[in-house]
Amino acid sequence: MTAADYLKYIVNEIHRTIVATVDDEGLPVTCAIDMMDCDENSLYFLTAKGKAFYDRLKKREYLAFTAMKGEDTMSSVAVSVRGKVRELGFEKIPELFEKNLYMNEIYPSDESRKALTVFQIYEGSGEWFDLSKKPIERASFTFGKAEETQQGYYITDSCIGCGSCLDVCPQSCIDLSVTPAVIRQKNCLHCGNCLNACPVGAVERR
Repeated sequence: MTAADYLKYIVNEIHRTIVATVDDEGLPVTCAIDMMDCDENSLYFLTAKGKAFYDRLKKREYLAFTAMKGEDTMSSVAVSVRGKVRELGFEKIPELFEKNLYMNEIYPSDESRKALTVFQIYEGSGEWFDLSKKPIERASFTFGKAEETQQGYYITDSCIGCGSCLDVCPQSCIDLSVTPAVIRQKNCLHCGNCLNACPVGAVERR
């Protein structure tokens, strides 16, 4: 999947997200926000200018959110995003209302909609985590001009091929057919068991 595919999935398949911002004391605050539209490099949502959420967005110009879909934990897909936001204003409001008809019930009149403004998440990074697959599947993506940063663990040339890492890997996602052994990143939980189990310190955290 491309970054655009992940953004479309968030909007069309999940829609409702839990967004985290930071208040004036540096403490996290969460709220439920619908991601209402996207293009290849950004997401769009709206809020009312009278809300504390609006103030936090304006001051920090940054947010993080997680969106989940599934009946229970083991059938769920989670997509997490963190990125930069900017206010676009009112111009895109009619388009978002057309694509999200339920908003007409919340703000039924043109006068009431004057309270609203649109924000764009224009640059960020994200992670896809699919617990419905066995082994689990994960992937990272970026959009806008964000640079990708690698996470998780990898095995260095110090590896002796003993298999201690595989013995403690909950997803059995370490390939011992080569030395140094290789962690299949798309299936890794990032639990850190391999780091602690390696007798020669060949596992390092990215």
